Amino acid sequence: MALPKERVHVTSDINVTPLVDVMLVLLIIFMVVTPMLSKGVNVDLAPAQNAIRMPNASKTNAITVAIGRDGRIFLGNKLISPDVLTDKVKAELGKRLNKTVYVKADARAGYGSVVQVVDAVRAAGVDRLGLITQKVNAQGEVMTGD
Repeated sequence: MALPKERVHVTSDINVTPLVDVMLVLLIIFMVVTPMLSKGVNVDLAPAQNAIRMPNASKTNAITVAIGRDGRIFLGNKLISPDVLTDKVKAELGKRLNKTVYVKADARAGYGSVVQVVDAVRAAGVDRLGLITQKVNAQGEVMTGD
């Protein structure tokens, strides 16, 4: 005896729910990670026409000290007090062979604050000190890509 054949109903609709779930998870991951990618504190750098390119300053292991327009001092992303700056920089230098520290100051930061930071960094025993500026041309326009 032959069994009756049942009709199988096949749907060809695309189920986008898993795709939406994955995309939302990726969006959340990128929203959380992106702020952590910026190195250091953002400051409005002082303009300079004869700036020297320092590609090592943007490396992840570079030691960067930033001075805000209000005189606050940051070592990397951490706000620190001026009296512990020398000790913190010494600790960061540790056993590194490259004892270079980069200082970036806001264009409106007080001259005394910058001198105090440079003096504290030099007291930590750095070999080279880089002052990060923003390169401009003779007309005062910001140069990009250099």
